[in-house]
Parts: sequence; C-alpha cells; structure tokens
Amino acid sequence: MTATLPNVAYLVASVLFILSLKGLSQPETSRRGNQLGTIGMILAILVTALAIVRPPHGMALPAPSTLGLIAGSIALGCVIGAILAARVAMTQMPELVAMLHSFVGLAAVLVGVVSKMRANRLGEHAGVAHELEVVIGVFVGAITFTGSVVAFLKLRGSIGGKPLLLPGRHLLNLALVSGCVVLAAVEVAALGAGGPAALSTGVLCLLGVTLLSSILGVHLVAAIGGGDMPVVISMLNSYSGWAASAAGFMLSNDLLIITGALVGASGAILSYIMCVAMNRSIWNVIFGGFGAEAQTTGAASAGGTVRETSVSEVGELLTASRNVIIVPGYGMAVAQAQHAVREITEALLARGVKVRYAIHPVAGRLPGHMNVLLAEAGVSYEIVKEMDEIKDFPETDVVLVIGANDIVNPSALDDPHSPIYGMPVLQVWKAGKVVMLKRSLAAGYAGIDNPLCYRENTMMLFGDAKRSVSALLAAVQQPA
Repeated sequence: MTATLPNVAYLVASVLFILSLKGLSQPETSRRGNQLGTIGMILAILVTALAIVRPPHGMALPAPSTLGLIAGSIALGCVIGAILAARVAMTQMPELVAMLHSFVGLAAVLVGVVSKMRANRLGEHAGVAHELEVVIGVFVGAITFTGSVVAFLKLRGSIGGKPLLLPGRHLLNLALVSGCVVLAAVEVAALGAGGPAALSTGVLCLLGVTLLSSILGVHLVAAIGGGDMPVVISMLNSYSGWAASAAGFMLSNDLLIITGALVGASGAILSYIMCVAMNRSIWNVIFGGFGAEAQTTGAASAGGTVRETSVSEVGELLTASRNVIIVPGYGMAVAQAQHAVREITEALLARGVKVRYAIHPVAGRLPGHMNVLLAEAGVSYEIVKEMDEIKDFPETDVVLVIGANDIVNPSALDDPHSPIYGMPVLQVWKAGKVVMLKRSLAAGYAGIDNPLCYRENTMMLFGDAKRSVSALLAAVQQPA
C-alpha cells in the first residue's frame, strides 16, 4: 500500500471531525455531528489497521502475534465501549467523560515511555526535537490521566467535592513543574553526551517526569471545588486533546496531531466561555479553585422560615399562571424526572400557559448536560433558553426550580463571603412565586446554604423529584 492512501484517508477523517464539531455546536444538528465523528473514527481505524497489515514498500510485516494483539485490543475496546454506552445513565455521563479523558492521557504516557524504552533497547539516539515531543507528551498525558481520575472520583461522590487547600499549594505546583523542566533538561543534556549510559539516564528522567506530573494532576484537580467541576471537565477535555496531539508527534501521525489539536483548542475555548459566563478567571479556576476561600458566614448560616407547600397547591398555582419558567438542575437528572417534566410542560401549553426552560451554563456537572437531558425527553428546542436569553423574571408568574441549588443562589450577588460570589445566577426570586423541588434543605454541590429557600415568595415542595413531578403532572392534567 502506498503512503499516499493513508494520508488522503487521514485528511478525509480530519474533515469529518471538523464537521462533527460544527454539528455538535447546536442541539438540532448534534445527532448528525455525532454520526460524522463516528464515520471519521471508523475510517481512521480501518486505514491504520490496513497500513499495519499491508505496510508500505520497504517496511516489514509485523509478526502474527503482534497482529493478533492489535486485533484483540480493538475488539476488546469495541466491546467495552458498547457495554458502557448501553449501560451508563445520563446522570453518570460526567464521570464517564472524565474517565474517557483519563484513557487518552494514559495512552499518551504509554506511547512516550514505550518509545523511549524502545530507543534505549535499540541503542538509537533521537534528536532533541523528538525528545522534547516525548517529554511534553508524557507531561500533559500524566496530568490528564491523574487529574481525570480525581475528577471521576469527585463526580462519583467517592471523595468530597470541597477543594483540597494545602499550605503553599501554589509553591508546590511550581516546584513540581520546575522538577519536570529540570529532568527534561538533564535528559536532553544526556542525549548530547551519547552512549548507553545516556540512554538509561533519559529513561529514568522520563519516568521522573511521569511521576511528578502525575502528582501535579492530582493536586490541581483536588484543589478545585465542586462548583467548578463543569469547567474542570471541559479543561480536561482540552488536556486530552493536547495529549493526543503530542502522541501524534511522537508517532509521526498526522491524524492524531490534527484531531488532538481540534479537541484541545475546542476544549480550551469552551472552558473560557464557561468562565466568562461564571464571571471568573480561568487561571483562578485552574490554579486557585473556585470557592477556595469559602467561609460559613452570611447566607451560609442565615437560615430562616421555610414555607412548605403541597402538590395540589402548586398544581393550582401553575394552571392559574400565564407565564412559567422551569429551571432544571442535577437533582432532576438524578431522579430521571425529565420525561414527566416534559409532560407537565405539554399540559400547561395546552392550557395556554407560556412555558420556557432557563438553562444555566453550569447546570448539572457537564457542559450542556441539561440540554441533552431535555432533548432526550423530547422537549422542543424552541422553549429551551440559555441564561442570557431569559430577562423577564419580574414578569413571570411562577418559576419551578427542579433539583437546582447553586445556580439560583442569591448569595452569588449579595454575599461577598460566599464561595460563589460573583458568579452570574438565574435571578428567579424576582418572579411572583418560586417553587423549589428538593429532597431537603441540604446544601448544594458547592457546599453552602441557599437563602432563596427562606424568601417570602418561595414555596418548598420536599420529596423525591420523580415522585413530586409525577404527582404534579396528575394535578395539572385535571380538567379545568
């Protein structure tokens, strides 16, 4: 097989990936975007496999055992992916994404270490540029791997969502990065000296970079609070892209370079957009941890009188309204209540009530999480609005908050001591009535109380969101 065919196929796959990203930018075209990305990946895998089975002229055919190992790995990966796709619920999608990012980072580390060990075994002396490619790939890959594992554990609830704030944490990060730079310099200097000892020194230095950058990945993500996890996921997505691109340089694979750069750039842009929406500096989020200076003052300990309501009262309130806004949160996702919520919407629309959904950029624990849930339930894109599109809370009769907490917390605007102070929130308290569906008065993911629960125009409907919404559906479906 000539070398031209893989290059042309890789170019076509790259174009498909670009079109996939474009399609994923809008809910209406996201399904087609996924399909294009899938076709591009299948094409890339087939062409790569063909290049192994029928290598270009002058290259030896791999041993049968190697071919069997490659085929078995591809088959095993397909089976695992299919099982995960079929079994993972939408509420588990954030931690699944985090774990998939860790695989990309681990792959980059393994490619770098194996290529270095292979060079050591064969006595080959690579150039300085290639050595730097390997070090950078391992550095980014190790941070992505361990950081993604910590993010997975946080999202899963295996470890707490509060930031781990070690004394002198910024100096620790600086020391770890500096250690990696020193080891890289020693590796390059040893390469210039030549000889078997230089190759062994290079392997040891690379392993040292792997260890230090792995610790750095753990510490960076552990120092970030739960309220920032959507941004962390998008940043880890960016890191995984750069790791894949670095692996492409190590393997001289154009497709990996292009695809990794696409993922890395798009993830970085998404993270920046989300930080702007949260009115936070991206550097503060990554290195400082949103909510790092959390204090139990002001709204966090204010408390107050709670007005508890009933399903029948809320049903009467909704059916008598002219303008209703629904604010979904992660609690709705956990309860899998989105389908019943959609039926409530249809029942209210049939009565002539204007209904819309207000989506906060960090609702849920993954960018776009709520949009995907609502689309899965069949909610019309036309009534799903982003935060900056909802300006008429004062003219709204009822706001129905389902399983959301931090994104409707007034502390973000009026409590300078709050860990979420400065973050734009949905100002639902300006509506005539606010109905909050919650299991209890427990704090949200950011770990703080919500004074909205104690406002005079707020009514609390306690209980499991799925049961409450189902009972509410029966109430609004009763004949007028």
